[in-house]
Formats: sequence, structure tokens, C-alpha cells
Amino acid sequence: MKGQLGFFDLADRYAQLSKSGDPLEHLSAMVDFEPFRYRLVKVLKRSDGAKGGRPPYDPVLMFKILILQALYGLSDEQAEFQIRDRLSFMRFLGLGLNYRVPDATTIWLFREQLTRAGAVKKLFERFDALLRDKGYIAMSGQILDASLIPAPRQHLNEDEKQAIKDGAPADEIWPDQPAKAAQKDVDARWTVKVSKAKSDAEGRLAPVDIAIPVFGYKNHVGIDRRFGLIRTWLVTDAAAHDGARLREGLIDKDNTASDVWADTAYRSQANEEYLSSIGKVSRIHRKKPKGKPMARHIAKANARKSMIRSKVEHVFAGLKDRMGLFVRTIGLDRATTKIGLANIAYNMRRLIWLDTRNAPA
Repeated sequence: MKGQLGFFDLADRYAQLSKSGDPLEHLSAMVDFEPFRYRLVKVLKRSDGAKGGRPPYDPVLMFKILILQALYGLSDEQAEFQIRDRLSFMRFLGLGLNYRVPDATTIWLFREQLTRAGAVKKLFERFDALLRDKGYIAMSGQILDASLIPAPRQHLNEDEKQAIKDGAPADEIWPDQPAKAAQKDVDARWTVKVSKAKSDAEGRLAPVDIAIPVFGYKNHVGIDRRFGLIRTWLVTDAAAHDGARLREGLIDKDNTASDVWADTAYRSQANEEYLSSIGKVSRIHRKKPKGKPMARHIAKANARKSMIRSKVEHVFAGLKDRMGLFVRTIGLDRATTKIGLANIAYNMRRLIWLDTRNAPA
């Protein structure tokens, strides 16, 4: 019938996508998602289907949908639409034109199951093991830093703000409004991001630094210096101090080199003693003495450290600018799942770049 899509028409369209360099095709070729199946099945604890009913979606398929969301910054509703609309998404997921597509609620429920089980850390570790098996072993030291991840701003009165600061749960703050309580994030916090003064076209500096208020969470990461892959991470509210996180599992003790780079927020006596106790060498920036000029040799040492430490900014640019990371969920546990999935997706993108760069000409 004229105008009807045939089998070879679809194959030709896929061939054209491949010729154009479909990034998801590269991802499918370089990342084997089957090793995630054991962990996903263990977390979901699904029945054997003896009671009947519609069979659930394949857990690896659902996990790949979450990766697509992270890669392209999609909400659940946007993910459902894009899967139906884009041939590249369908091919990545292994779906035909006549296949059922998970709706937004199904995607949300699947992510909720991962959140309740705290499974994202295990999934991250599983992929990190795959990276090491491919030869991407953490070496040459590690770089630590944190980035603010914004969330929808809350509109609260002074009493509600104080109750949240005091640690009251949402159902106690709004006992007669359960729907409102379910939509209020009492875990996220405000903080101020200070942007350094920049020079204008004539080279003159702005009179003061710019303070930008941000509401949300922080993604604390540790990357390896050689490959730029995220090796450790944790999520806190936006107001949490960066330096205190160093001793909370942010150090990759398996990194083959002992050097640790970080900015001045991580410089403290407790952190220096901790790094020394586990055999690591601190390359953390030294702070400027209060009321005194910075010694010249310290300023030069900090500048050399900055040349290495700045590599972590590429990670945050990938997560926030290219992948559009934004927390639309409610609560720290869900934010941890959301940000953790983005960290996994970033490493997958980074793997494609590394493999492409190392491929023979």
C-alpha cells in the first residue's frame, strides 16, 4: 500500500542513522547491559508469574530507559514520548514498532523500586568493575570536587522554613494536607554559589564576586586522573560542607597512585591526618593566610595543582550542560538515585570517548 512503511524501509532508515553516527548504537556496541541483570532481578524480587496477569517489562530494558533519561535529561513523560517517537531510542532498547512501550508511571515505579532498595550504588560498582575489566584501572591519583545540582524551589512561610531546619518531616509540617506534604522536599537546602569576578572587554575586574542562591543537592565525586572516570560519589543537600565528605567514602583506596587533588574546601587537619593514615599524599590546595598575602611559593604550588584539579570541571560540564542534570524528585533518597544514574550514564559516555580515542586508525 502506498505510504505504508515496509520492513526494508525501516532497515534503510536504521542504516541512515548508523551512517550519521548514532551515539546510542556506539553505546550498545561498547556497553554490555546483561551483567546488570542479576543485580536488577535481585532488587526487584518479582513473582514467578504463577498467579497470571500481564508479564512485567524486562528489568534490563527498564534500566536502559533510566540511562536514556540521564543521558538526555528527560522527565518520565518526556521519556515515554521520545521512546515512541525516536527510532534511535527504539533500536537502543530493542523495541519494534509493534512493541509495548512503558508509560511514565511504569518508569517512575521502576525507579522507585531501585530507590527503596538503594540499588544504584551497587549498579555503579558493577559498571566500574566492567570498566576495570576493559583495562580502565584507576591510576595516576584522584581528584575530588562537588557540584550543586538544582531542584525546584520551594515556596514556604517562615514557620515552615524553621520546621524544616529543625528536621521535622513533611507529614508533621502539613498534617492536614497530605498532597502538599508529598510534594514538598524537606531534604534539599539553600546555599550560595559564589562566582568569581570576571573581567570586562577592557580587562577591568568586576568590583565584587557574584553570589548566586541555589536550592537543591550536591554531587560529590572522585575521578581518576588518567581516564577522567567517576570512581566514587555521594549525594548530600546543597548546604553540606565539601571537606567533611572526604572521609565518608569519597576516597578511592583502590587507585594505584597515592596522590589526591582537591580545592581549599578540603584542606583541614582532620583530612590531612586521614589521608596520611591510609597511605595517600595530599595535593590539596593551601589556603591564603587570613589578613596576609599568599606566599609566592605556595601560590605557584597551587597553580600547578590547579592544572590537574581542573580536569574535574569537565565531568560537571558533561553532567549539567550536556546531560541537563536536574533533580525533579522529592527527597534525598530519590535524589541519590537520580544523580547516581547520571554518574553511571556519564561514565558510559566517557567510555565511548575513551574507546574511540584508543581505536586504531
